[in-house]
Amino acid sequence: MTKPRQLPHDRVLPGDPPELIVYDRLQPCPYLPERIARMPLRIPARLLQRSELERRLDTGDRRQGVFLYRTSCPGCRACEPIRIEVEHFSPNRSQRRALERGNARLSVEVADPIADARRVELYNRHKELRGLASDRDGIDLEGYREFLVVSCCETFELRYLLDGQLIGIALVDRSDEALSAVYCYYDPSFERLGIGTFSVLKQIELCKTWGLRYLYLGLYIAESERMKYKARFLPHQRRIDGSWQTFDREP
Repeated sequence: MTKPRQLPHDRVLPGDPPELIVYDRLQPCPYLPERIARMPLRIPARLLQRSELERRLDTGDRRQGVFLYRTSCPGCRACEPIRIEVEHFSPNRSQRRALERGNARLSVEVADPIADARRVELYNRHKELRGLASDRDGIDLEGYREFLVVSCCETFELRYLLDGQLIGIALVDRSDEALSAVYCYYDPSFERLGIGTFSVLKQIELCKTWGLRYLYLGLYIAESERMKYKARFLPHQRRIDGSWQTFDREP
């Protein structure tokens, strides 16, 4: 009888729970042109508890679907995990206006994430009209579910509604001490509402309401126009060379 095939030892990472590396190849950087990226995808052996996600966020991990990843790119350290210690955060004038404008016009719901035709439409419209994708790059219902609904940890969605109509969604993970902003999209027709900024500020409010210490904003990349806005939330911390460093003024 044929023996069961053994997994390579370097593909299994010990931990609580252990993780399996399912993809680890060099690829074109999704953020900076002409750069080479390495973002090994790992899948936990089971769903993560809040404390287990906390440890991974603290070491710079991000989540995509059921996978975790941390950038490990050859010759490039442009990606810096960024988080806000919410008790120390102070919104600037522009952010206060965005919060007031959003509070005046939008209603917000916290619920379990779902996949449906309206969300797929909004997601594709957001990417296309902001120049992030072409028609052929559009996601379908199953792709949306795998990318934004299926998760390896506790995840919820913030729903942004204007006069009862869904116009935006933010996917958020929860750990012991933090929320982690995974992805936000909205109808670009309502760009002037500043839903991206409003969403971050509402997540900071949730952190305070729930007694959480941090809001993780993903990766900050100084050379990426799409990522620069994150540095405007001050003060914030960025993980550089393995340690979190505080920044109290915008680069």
